[in-house]
Amino acid sequence: MAEEEIAREAMEYDVVIIGGGPAGLSAAIRLKQLAAEAGAEVSVAVLEKGAEIGAHILSGAVIDPSGLNQLIPDWREKGAPLETQVTSDQFKFLGPAGAADLPTFMMPPLMNNHGNYIGSLSNLTKWLAGEAEALGVEIYPGMAASEPVYDENGALKGVVAGVFGIAKDGHKKPDYQPGMELHGKYVLIAEGVRGSLAKVLQNRYKLAEKSEPQKFGIGIKELWEVPADKHKPGAVVHTVGWPLDSKTGGGSFLYHWGERFVSVGYVVHLNYKNPYLSPFDIFQQHKLHPEISQHLEGGKRIAYGARAITEGGLQSVPKLAFPGGALIGCSAGFVNVPRIKGSHNAMKTGMMAAEAAFEAIQEGRQRDTLDAYEQAYRESEVYKDLNRVRNAKPLLSRFGAFWGGVLGMFDMWTTTLLGGVSFFGTLKHGKADYASLEKASKHKPIAYPKPDGVLTFDKLSSVYLSNTNHEEDQPAHLTLKDPTIPIKVNLPEYAEPATRYCPAGVYEVLYDDAGANPRFQINAQNCVHCKTCDIKDPSQNINWVTPEGGGGPNYANM
Repeated sequence: MAEEEIAREAMEYDVVIIGGGPAGLSAAIRLKQLAAEAGAEVSVAVLEKGAEIGAHILSGAVIDPSGLNQLIPDWREKGAPLETQVTSDQFKFLGPAGAADLPTFMMPPLMNNHGNYIGSLSNLTKWLAGEAEALGVEIYPGMAASEPVYDENGALKGVVAGVFGIAKDGHKKPDYQPGMELHGKYVLIAEGVRGSLAKVLQNRYKLAEKSEPQKFGIGIKELWEVPADKHKPGAVVHTVGWPLDSKTGGGSFLYHWGERFVSVGYVVHLNYKNPYLSPFDIFQQHKLHPEISQHLEGGKRIAYGARAITEGGLQSVPKLAFPGGALIGCSAGFVNVPRIKGSHNAMKTGMMAAEAAFEAIQEGRQRDTLDAYEQAYRESEVYKDLNRVRNAKPLLSRFGAFWGGVLGMFDMWTTTLLGGVSFFGTLKHGKADYASLEKASKHKPIAYPKPDGVLTFDKLSSVYLSNTNHEEDQPAHLTLKDPTIPIKVNLPEYAEPATRYCPAGVYEVLYDDAGANPRFQINAQNCVHCKTCDIKDPSQNINWVTPEGGGGPNYANM
């Protein structure tokens, strides 16, 4: 039966929000707040593909509370799970044999973490969901929005969600459910980085036509429980340098918080050139450095995860509003790269979109373009936040970690002191991350240390700690536009980099007993939904689409 012939029930709402992260929940809460203030009714539904709210939320995280302050000013009294304030802030440049402290007094004020909180963004999101439900927001976890629905004028009308019970070969299993359509006067897209619907909508409405290509990093994180004598609540350590070379962007974070928790992770910018580079193995190697291992020795690794991060900043933000809907949070990309922070901006953009949608609904409008949201963003703190750091990423890309960092600091001081004015103007990114990968013939394979099972680990034991699970008999959510390309193109030209850039062991090249006849294998059940393959595949042959709702990782305290 053709997809368009499937009969589905429809549920009608004023606003449908796709994604139960900080942006989506902030939008939902703000809509209900506005309705209460106006003595009006507004129906709001939030769809979340994770098994529960917070299951797919992964961040460092040192959290700037400015967004939370605006949304729920009394969040401390209400018991939001942010209790560890930053007490010390270090920035180090690592070499193979040592480290140099970079003086924080030389950094612009925006880099200061004073007043910020260390915690779990996953836990904070769970708490926000409770606040939203108390206001009457309907939240549906385990409901993947698989495709958009348009009205007769071409505006976004809603989404199809909750399709279950289709087998790998396409036949309907006994538990088949066709899903339902959720319609809204406005639909807010808050899927996070590289969302599957956001990609479709950006193409349909040409939202990125006038912006630079979006840039990305891959963030890989572990949560450790350490001995009491090793724990330094509120300590923040960021590093750049080893084990990356000077031409490859990235760096680490390490945060002490909660009950003997240490969050440690690494971000590798996905515009790297060497196809033999493995972000996962870079991170494992990084933990062997004495400056990092001293924080973890005697501890136990208790969780693992990975997630792509938007890094394009101001230049890469697409048009935000389109007929019937809008992009909010990381679906558009509001991360402040040098600060490694985005949740505060995600929350603020969710609130701005909610305010524009509420005003439109009160005026009797529906499914038009929320120009007021676009205007509010241009005049907002979010825009100013991104404008001050707009050249940090392009300078790193052009001049490498050291000189790019020096020039970036100079530029951020300039934009801070001169109200956003930069001697560089606004630099361009130039090309998408996949286009930066060079042929394998220009590089040599990299030998990474073997995991020791104490400080360093392999991918499969790591994925186990992410609590990742998928229904095995379902259509693949990692789809190849041309199944022949991995072996015919990517293997000979790039040594098939999917086997290395994926932090979950999803992609393998297997050979027969004679070491011949390679074939490409996709272990979709391992996928932690980081989206790196969709971003970095040099042939742009991998298309990440949403699996059945409830699949993927289930993060706790991450």
